[in-house]
Amino acid sequence: MGLNCGIVGLPNVGKSTIFNALTSAKAASANYPFCTIDPNKGVVAVPDPRMEKIAEFIPTKKLVPTSVEFVDIAGLVKGASQGEGLGNQFLGHIKSVNAILHVVRCFEKGDIIHVEGSVHPVRDIEIITTELILADMETVEKRLARNEKLIKTGDKNIIAAVEVLKKVREGLNNGKPVRALTMTDEEKKHIEDLHLMTDKPSLYVINVFDIEKDNKYIEQVKDFAKKDNSRYVVISGDIESEIAQMEPEERKTYYKEMGIDESGLEKLIHETYRLLGLITYFTAGPQEIRAWTIQQGTKAPQAAGVIHTDFERGFICAETYNYNDLIANGSEQKVKEKGLLRLEGKEYVVKDGDIMHFRFNV
Repeated sequence: MGLNCGIVGLPNVGKSTIFNALTSAKAASANYPFCTIDPNKGVVAVPDPRMEKIAEFIPTKKLVPTSVEFVDIAGLVKGASQGEGLGNQFLGHIKSVNAILHVVRCFEKGDIIHVEGSVHPVRDIEIITTELILADMETVEKRLARNEKLIKTGDKNIIAAVEVLKKVREGLNNGKPVRALTMTDEEKKHIEDLHLMTDKPSLYVINVFDIEKDNKYIEQVKDFAKKDNSRYVVISGDIESEIAQMEPEERKTYYKEMGIDESGLEKLIHETYRLLGLITYFTAGPQEIRAWTIQQGTKAPQAAGVIHTDFERGFICAETYNYNDLIANGSEQKVKEKGLLRLEGKEYVVKDGDIMHFRFNV
């Protein structure tokens, strides 16, 4: 499944630095607003050490991880929803992403200008949130005006949509992002084609200068995130940029010396997966071991369809066992001998770490 995340925030908070570290690309990164005009895009492999472990028991020619696309969107400023700082153009880029990674500056550094003149993470979050709410409000008002003209047709779908749009408008008027509103799945269907920005899952990326130092700003963002019912991750864009330049073996040595299991960027990627309710299953054989991304709760035929539509259309069953069973028993053969390999049908809900082989007929 295609997955992309938009990196947003005020100018000079470290968005492009983090993007560069994630993708090892060289997006423009400088000490002035709007250094990034067109969105930079980069596809990043999702780190999953389980693949290498599977390969110890199932020899293969190559490992193919799943991936996520990151989109570095130019810094938004106060008034963006009214076109300030090319705001309308930048807001349009956010509509196309699956999730928002909101980078918040939590460091003091005199040589990097803050567009608002001082470091104040909660104020910065509220500026961006307000601009997204105002832009969503404009979208909702336009759709509502159009639908209200059609109510006289008596179309029940139009009537229901108007009620939902009014509910959303009221929430936005009260400063609530759409994702914070209580709505049924049926109600959500009436607004899903609007791609409202405040309806997208959001993760606060707390960007610090030194990960080891006490930082009063971190707690401020954590407290705000809890009230906002959002997730957060703390990373140092500068440190991650340095690590990204290392050779793979050099990185492993560095992590071992620092006593860490994963980098800040790996945490960021994994938090993004959790944010979107995604899981990974594997296919494994002599040609390749491949990771596949699906939504939590996906049934076997739809999981097969991620590989190819023919797999879903002609689905018969799935030979399935879990990664943990393979590790615990030491070989695929022993998994079979213990009866842990199962034939699952159309109603089976795929679990994270399942290793699957699909039988199909078309």
